[in-house]
Amino acid sequence: MDQKELLKQIKTTDSLYAIQKYIGKVIEIRGFANNPIEEELLLLTEEVGELAKAVRKEKYPVDNKKLKNYDSIESEIADVFIVLTSICNCLKINLYDVIIEKENKNIERIWQKVEKDKNE
Repeated sequence: MDQKELLKQIKTTDSLYAIQKYIGKVIEIRGFANNPIEEELLLLTEEVGELAKAVRKEKYPVDNKKLKNYDSIESEIADVFIVLTSICNCLKINLYDVIIEKENKNIERIWQKVEKDKNE
C-alpha cells in the first residue's frame, strides 16, 4: 500500500491511535523507520524551531515580502506532531494512553496562572 492509499483511509472520526499507526507506516515507506532516536529528537527540535519562525513571521512580520517563503503555522504544527508521533513509535509509546495518563495526573493539580507585572 502506498502513502496516498494510506492517507485516504484516515477519517475525521479516527482515533489518535489510528493516526499514530498511519504515521508509523508512512515513516517506514519513506525510509526513516530505523533512524536513531537522537536523530529524531534533533529533527523535532528543528521542526519546533520552524514552528516558532512561522508564528513570528505571521504574527510579528518584519518583511511582508518574505512571508510566502515560509510554511504556514498549521503546516509546521503538523510537522511537529508527525515527528513527535514518530518518536513515540520508536519508543513503543502509545500517545493516546500517555496523554490520558498525564491528564489524569494534571486534573489533580492545582493550577494557578501567575500574572506578570506590566512594568517589568
